Amino acid sequence: MAGQGAQMSAPSAKPLFKAISGQAGAAADAGAPLFGVKPQAVEMGRDPLDYDPTPPDATAAFLAVEGARLREIGGPIWEPAVGAGHMARVFEAAGFEVIGSDVVDRGWPGVERRSFYDYDRPPGWARIIVTNPPYCEVNARDGHGRWLKHIEALGVEYAALLLNWDWLAARINGMDALHARFPVARAYLCCWKIDFRGLGAPPQRNGWLVWDRAAQGETVLRRLFREQGANLAQGVLI
Repeated sequence: MAGQGAQMSAPSAKPLFKAISGQAGAAADAGAPLFGVKPQAVEMGRDPLDYDPTPPDATAAFLAVEGARLREIGGPIWEPAVGAGHMARVFEAAGFEVIGSDVVDRGWPGVERRSFYDYDRPPGWARIIVTNPPYCEVNARDGHGRWLKHIEALGVEYAALLLNWDWLAARINGMDALHARFPVARAYLCCWKIDFRGLGAPPQRNGWLVWDRAAQGETVLRRLFREQGANLAQGVLI
């Protein structure tokens, strides 16, 4: 983001993934609804802005492992690709204040209609960004990591992105340098296939990647299970 804040840093330029098992449990089949919540069906064909509504279980599982850290930082969560509020509603159900913005208005009440790249500082002085970004803006091939570079420039204390797990392997268009200077603090591999569009389990795996200024040492890899957010996701209907 445009305003040059202090960049998040970690001592290792080449993060080593330290595998740490998450909560035990078999991964659930994404083809069946869980917690009584069925993902919203989206028309076939790729949205030009890569809009993929996030089912509540994916956000709830993330909050089960990172919610304490978010509360420790405090303040609102900025969701800069808020869409219709699929992720934001889960945050609010967990007691967080949410500031939502997006380049288009998809129905989230109070959305600030503004491009993510137009911000030179977070709205409401938020120190936390959590979002499912448009993949065409964050991937190496099309976006050249642009979305993450903008987060880096903003200097927020904490950022978490829900991404295709293969995103970490990209090396073209300066991604090696980006990973080296702005390494992931914690990576959570989702042990189920997230059905973003309500059309059945997609082929890819996804994961939550966290950049945290307070983190030190090597990148930590954990497994994340769908049932970890069961209590929260059960009460969130989209």
